[in-house]
Amino acid sequence: MTDPMIQAKMDAAIRAALEEDMPFGDVSTTAVMPEPRPGRVQLIAKQDGVIAGLGVFARVFALIDPAVTVDALVSDGDEVKSGQHLATVQGDVRVLLEGERVALNYLQRMSGVATYTHRIVAALAAAGASTRLVCTRKTTPGLRLFEREAVRMGGGHLHRYGLSDAVMLKDNHIDAAGGIKPAVAAARATAPFTAKVEVECESLDMVREAVEAGADIIMLDNMDHAAMAEAIDLIDGRATTEASGNVTAENVTAYADLGVDIVSCGALTHSAGILDLSLKHLEVLA
Repeated sequence: MTDPMIQAKMDAAIRAALEEDMPFGDVSTTAVMPEPRPGRVQLIAKQDGVIAGLGVFARVFALIDPAVTVDALVSDGDEVKSGQHLATVQGDVRVLLEGERVALNYLQRMSGVATYTHRIVAALAAAGASTRLVCTRKTTPGLRLFEREAVRMGGGHLHRYGLSDAVMLKDNHIDAAGGIKPAVAAARATAPFTAKVEVECESLDMVREAVEAGADIIMLDNMDHAAMAEAIDLIDGRATTEASGNVTAENVTAYADLGVDIVSCGALTHSAGILDLSLKHLEVLA
């Protein structure tokens, strides 16, 4: 069950999306269905992939009319095939038509992210890597909650949610502080004692300084394979290692032999497409 506070944030986003789509009602639906009539429609996959976001899909309709029901034939995280019947939505035909696009927009986007995530997780597993794949803050504005949940449903893991819940000292923070050591010292002095400090490093010299400063996590950013291997040897278990920088499904296996703890991948959310889905075969029941 979704945490009530998270559900409230998701509901606010869904309501905003519905308002954006029909600020003054749905004139097309009103024209063909001026009065309530019971009906049902099928959710159909038009591509192979991983389904994610069925709860959000159902919530769109529920926020318009709580009487609408969604009978799902699959679960979030399941692999689905083109042409497969995934769910049946039943209720007032007007609500089925009004909520269709917004519900599909969320479900297609989340399923696209989950599908791409699953592809990378599978590639790492096939290469024998125990590396944990995590998302980043490179999300679509307004969709971070939904896209992160989709990453999890696709088999990935979550990095920090945003700027408020973890210390990550990137290049500009380091420049602002005058170096890695003063940046880490400042973070230790002000952050809660439970917080870990992560430092982004672009060179072996920076890695050495981060180790000496006592960083808990060291991000190896945009290093080539040889430099990354040397950096991991240099760290020698004294910090959690994270590889980052232009990671894609096509190149992720290059990290498999390094023994890096984490691979962070912005492409999970900024480059994943949608999974093509459709509501079809609408029936008016009475």
